[in-house]
Amino acid sequence: MTARTDLWTLLVIVGLAAVTVITRCFFFILDKPWSLPLWADRALQYAPVAALAGVVAPEVVMQAGAFVGTWQDARLFAAPVGAALYFWKRNVLLTIIGGMAVYLPLHLGLGW
Repeated sequence: MTARTDLWTLLVIVGLAAVTVITRCFFFILDKPWSLPLWADRALQYAPVAALAGVVAPEVVMQAGAFVGTWQDARLFAAPVGAALYFWKRNVLLTIIGGMAVYLPLHLGLGW
């Protein structure tokens, strides 16, 4: 490493630290309360559902970057059971327990 590389590395670290501090402290720096516009506030209500769907759906229907090619996959049976339990009882713990009660015997017992 040369002195120029070390200086560049130091400048990058300081710059990233400054950007991090400024973005994280932005709302504390302001002197008056700040609120989102109504359209942005309404749009953010859907963000958790969209993020969850974007993470869970590919995990259920894909394996190694390709769609599941067989019906003998435990996730294909456990996900609808978990979803049905959630819509029936609105209980997240029951959803997890019910989905895992279907998934584990199929995955460990039958090797799906």
